[in-house]
Amino acid sequence: MIFRRALLRLTLVYASIQLLLFGAFAVAVYAFVTATFDFDADPAGEVVGPDAAEQGFAVLRTALLVCYSVLLLVIPPLSYLMARVALRPLRVSYEAQQQFVDAASHEFRTPLTVLQGEMELALSRDRDPEEYRRVLEGSLEVVDSLNTLTGDLLQLARGDLAELSSTSGSVSLASVARAAVDRQARPGLASVDIEVHREVSVAGSPELLTRALGNIVDNALKFTPPTGQVRVTVGEHAGTAVVRVRDTGVGMDADTAAHAFDRFWRADEARTLPGYGLGLALVEQISRAHGGTAAIVGEPGRGTTVTLTFPLSRPSVGQARSQPPVLRQRP
Repeated sequence: MIFRRALLRLTLVYASIQLLLFGAFAVAVYAFVTATFDFDADPAGEVVGPDAAEQGFAVLRTALLVCYSVLLLVIPPLSYLMARVALRPLRVSYEAQQQFVDAASHEFRTPLTVLQGEMELALSRDRDPEEYRRVLEGSLEVVDSLNTLTGDLLQLARGDLAELSSTSGSVSLASVARAAVDRQARPGLASVDIEVHREVSVAGSPELLTRALGNIVDNALKFTPPTGQVRVTVGEHAGTAVVRVRDTGVGMDADTAAHAFDRFWRADEARTLPGYGLGLALVEQISRAHGGTAAIVGEPGRGTTVTLTFPLSRPSVGQARSQPPVLRQRP
């Protein structure tokens, strides 16, 4: 409804402006011809009287009126098409925002409903301290997940640019990889190896880069069995810094990979796992904020590979070399 009204108003504005311009042009042409007409002789040297001149003016008026009548029929639909083209990017952005708000509302509603239910159940009758403690611990977990969700939404809303500009510097991707893996270290998970083929640095925020790579490693661990393996590779390719995370987990098909960076999108097999579908969306946004790209490919049953590429902040030092894993996390 909003865009329909905007479309009609913009069409009216476009049509009015064009009709006014063409009308002013027609009046100017007629005024110029009548003001500069020579009543004494025509170009051939014959005398032209007022009657002949008036007849010529009448023909000119008729021609201008006919042309303007045609424009009255042509300009409105043309203006409508112009308005649709002008509003198309805004409409796409608005619809994406609406989808984002709807999804965010749904994601907030679920944990809040759980939190309310737990509290109402705890207050339904007197309980011993241990039961109250269990309810409080469960509620604290829900609040913690809501804090994480809120932080992710704020990060997405800011576009990472403000934080990036205030914390930008030369960052070693090897250090980022180690910090990201350390954050995800938990018992009972697949092993994680880090291989540094070349020490590379990029310009950006170490916190944001660690957050992005940590999200990828976390996703890899979620979908990789404890007997599997996750490998983080740092190096350089074609003049760019490259971080690649490979896992031996469940993998994904091409359709799932195409939607992996969409906000709040989750594959059917992932809906039973913790998370809100914002991790990879943040990865892509942080990568773009650093002038880089994020890509994901997978094969069902054979694992997934996520690749981040960034511009180098300075030439790589030392000769290319392959190193054994410098950090390993075992179940």
